[in-house]
Amino acid sequence: MDQDRRNLIFLALLGAALFLLANGSLAITDPVESNYTQTAKEMLLSGDWVSPRIFGNFWYDKPAFFYWELIAAFKVFGFTDFAARFFPAVFGVIGLLLTYVFARRLYDAKTALLSGVLLATSVGYWVVSKSVITDATLFVFFNAVLVFFYLGYSSTNKKLYYASYFFAGLATLTKGPIGLLLPGLVVAVFLCVRRDFAELKHLVKPLGILIFLAVVSLWYVPMYLLHGSDFLNTFLGVHNYLRATVSEHPMWDVWWYYSVLFFLIFFPWGFVTLPPALWRMFRERRLPRLDMDEQFLLVWALVINIFFQMMATKYTTYTLPSLLPISILAARFLRDKATLVRRMFFGEVAFLVVVTLAVLVPGITAKNYSGKEVAATLNENVREGDLVLSYGDYKVSHPYYSNLDIYKVDTKKSIAANRPDGKSWNSKNVWPYWALEEIPQDRTIYMIVSKKRGGQFKKDFRPEEWTLVREFDQCRVLRKEGRKS
Repeated sequence: MDQDRRNLIFLALLGAALFLLANGSLAITDPVESNYTQTAKEMLLSGDWVSPRIFGNFWYDKPAFFYWELIAAFKVFGFTDFAARFFPAVFGVIGLLLTYVFARRLYDAKTALLSGVLLATSVGYWVVSKSVITDATLFVFFNAVLVFFYLGYSSTNKKLYYASYFFAGLATLTKGPIGLLLPGLVVAVFLCVRRDFAELKHLVKPLGILIFLAVVSLWYVPMYLLHGSDFLNTFLGVHNYLRATVSEHPMWDVWWYYSVLFFLIFFPWGFVTLPPALWRMFRERRLPRLDMDEQFLLVWALVINIFFQMMATKYTTYTLPSLLPISILAARFLRDKATLVRRMFFGEVAFLVVVTLAVLVPGITAKNYSGKEVAATLNENVREGDLVLSYGDYKVSHPYYSNLDIYKVDTKKSIAANRPDGKSWNSKNVWPYWALEEIPQDRTIYMIVSKKRGGQFKKDFRPEEWTLVREFDQCRVLRKEGRKS
């Protein structure tokens, strides 16, 4: 067995061990993971694999590819936590192999192996590869666009550009237009840096455009035919344009967000690479001379981070694709520091295993980051004809795990003001509602009450009429018996 094959097997086993460890015991968390699992569950049960839906409402938040992954896993493994986390782990492993293969084409086997090791043990990549979100899948497709571009650019085999178009289509099926636009921006900036505009005649290929359109038409065309302007207005208008121009979380719209976040998502390796590299440049009072490979890797990493820093809405995982070029550049920097890397590697693997088994597995349910135990309590008590309501923070994991209809309680005025409108962040408010003024008196009611809304609950209801069923860290489950007529 040659060295490359041994290295690939090692990375695959390392990734599988880290990314699959205890996944069957990691409950689905709120608010993000549960939205994906509930949507995929409803798509599977409805038999409609085209139109994402949640609580019976069409849901235009993301394209369908990640939902298709979840549906496939649910069909094989059932509606389990392991199934939901299976494909993120699989794509996490694929991302390691992609990194190795690309780094090996640029450099030697030692650098390629180290690139994969740094990526596999970085906290951000590890988290994403265990999380029920789109980012591990996007990491592979997005970066494959740029890998095949550069392999074609740096060789005489321009047919490799067709693979870039294909993976751009898959990235667009996973996350939306950003799957084409941002890799295209990276390529454009790189060609400008190289002043190689003549390459455009090889890069812009009619057949490549047709390949891209054929891939994206698998979902976008039937969605438009089925839902028309509602789909376009909400998917493109709210979840793409509005996300870029109006911050969903204004407190994080700060200039330093991704600069600081880098040290978290690339922990621990960012601390032993970037500061020493900057100090070296300061000490030598000059910028390092970069060859073409290093230019491309640096442009790749910087464009992604600068682009998302300029966007109004910021999420911790947006810049994850930049970890591929960053890992290769870091491997080049650490290549001759074998002792340091070996000690940090074993320490980081031990750290991630301990965090998984001793923190995540018990902590997710104990701290009610998931509603799995609340759902179990409801299933033990709720009978046919009972009404289940949620007062305060609505957790999608409650209906996902319980298979019960659970309604968010609010006043008629608030419900009307927060209804989805296809042009603002209200479009995300797709929970089933029940008006506070219309709560029946003749039905047994179970109420999930957020503890932080306990004071308001006492104003809206008569606490003496409610019996405590079970208390959790962040909420209480209460019951009120229906009055006999």
